[in-house]
Amino acid sequence: MKDTIGYRKKTIYKFLLLLTIASAVGFQGWRTLFNNFAVDEVGVDGFWMGVIQSIREVPGFLALLVVFILLIIKEHRLSSVSVMILGFGIAIVGLFPSNLGLIFTTLIMSTGFHYFETTNQSLTLQHFDKRTAVTVLGRLKSIGALANIGIGISIWVLSSYFSLTILFVLIGIIVIIMASRSFFIDPSDADLPSQHKKMILKKEYFLFYFLNFLSGARRQIFVVFAVFLLVDNNHFGFSVQLISILFIVNNIINYFFTPLIAKGINKFGERKVLSLEYGSLILIFIAYAYVKSPLLVGVLYVLDHIFFNFSMGIKTFFQKTADPKDIAPSMAVSFTINHLTAVFFPFLGGVLWLIDFKIPFLIGAFLSIISLIAVQFIKIEKN
Repeated sequence: MKDTIGYRKKTIYKFLLLLTIASAVGFQGWRTLFNNFAVDEVGVDGFWMGVIQSIREVPGFLALLVVFILLIIKEHRLSSVSVMILGFGIAIVGLFPSNLGLIFTTLIMSTGFHYFETTNQSLTLQHFDKRTAVTVLGRLKSIGALANIGIGISIWVLSSYFSLTILFVLIGIIVIIMASRSFFIDPSDADLPSQHKKMILKKEYFLFYFLNFLSGARRQIFVVFAVFLLVDNNHFGFSVQLISILFIVNNIINYFFTPLIAKGINKFGERKVLSLEYGSLILIFIAYAYVKSPLLVGVLYVLDHIFFNFSMGIKTFFQKTADPKDIAPSMAVSFTINHLTAVFFPFLGGVLWLIDFKIPFLIGAFLSIISLIAVQFIKIEKN
């Protein structure tokens, strides 16, 4: 099929592929090590974990600044610089083993990660047509999962020989080297519509904004508290090796499954696919609150990751209904909206965790119900 072959020859695809792999290696490596480093070497509790994760989302909340940064730097160059910042933030994590140190390094790492994610999605929606874009998004997520498998296996092996501090340094250096290579690639395309260099906020995009808002709140519960539930010694106490194995299994499944999600969006449409996601997440969040089996909680983690990839439908829904010139600024604005709750919810969730760890997960189930209702209003004209 033409759509599934032609895009691989485009320079922009090769550019995004390189940076996607670098970002995946860095962020997955950070996620795999961070909770164990924070709990075992710094002594972080649920409250401080919530504080750190709230601050981690500040750069995402400020993603709208991308609109103004693009006045002085090209969007693809900002992508490259962002991944280099991500690598630097990861490399220095182990050098600051304290609560304040974790806040400092997390803020640097997160700035690079969120700004790359903003420009990555924007460039994909700009450079590929409405049918091909979802295929590319799915392919990049699939390759990202493959990179995650590689870094997961590497951590599982190397964690027996090196300290977590050394592992952070090694991962950071790898990410920086890969990002540096992208500076030798120029994916510019003069035929693309010129993007608005100002903040775009339109009432026609309200549903897109609202779905991003709900997605951000739900995602924080998963990113912060699902993994913390796994490693917390008061619950399941997973070791670095066990977390690495779980991440590897998860990414093997996602490597094969994500392209199928992309095909499903093209075949069945965004409304049906997103309805399946939100309906399933209601059950998954409730299960998180009450499950007692380490094996079952691992299965829930994998299922959660699979359904998270369905969120590609929010982006393609926007691409199919928006003015092409609005894509870059709107992606920046949507990232900020996605992170409106992310700045304070981990902190609030940390407080609620101290009352009863079930509460954040039950809130996640409630938000999934609201999302399921909202997505029924998606209407896309067939071409």
